Amino acid sequence: MNGMGRSSTAAPAPSPSSLLHRRRHHGGMMHMTFFWGTHTEVLFDGWPGTNLTMYWVCLAAIFLLSAASEWLSRCKIMQSGPANFGGGLVQTVVYTVRAGLSYLVMLAVMSFNGGVFLAAMAGFGLGFLIFGSRVFKDTSCNNHTEVQSHC
Repeated sequence: MNGMGRSSTAAPAPSPSSLLHRRRHHGGMMHMTFFWGTHTEVLFDGWPGTNLTMYWVCLAAIFLLSAASEWLSRCKIMQSGPANFGGGLVQTVVYTVRAGLSYLVMLAVMSFNGGVFLAAMAGFGLGFLIFGSRVFKDTSCNNHTEVQSHC
């Protein structure tokens, strides 16, 4: 009589969804390689989930966040101007918002979803094309022969 005998009723095996739920909420594994599925979580628990429409909304949101981050990094407020306290505060607020947007995009990309990664890169690319490249700037009136750096 060892007291370690088998019970007459065995517990049912846990379902895969309950294992995933338990893993997600108890420090388990997450994706460490890119995957191309539409059933994912980005930034918030359960979002966009398994709804295809919400997945496309998620991609659009990531695209807009990355394009907005690129715009804020190149807007007139961020360019140098006269030294004054008010202008410096506004510049600091804009910089902080841009950094926050960039970190949100980075965290979204860390979901390792291929669509989210492509949406972020497309947003950054389009944002740079519109706000940072020479495509939409009139540079003919500049008499400068030196190349200006954004760094």
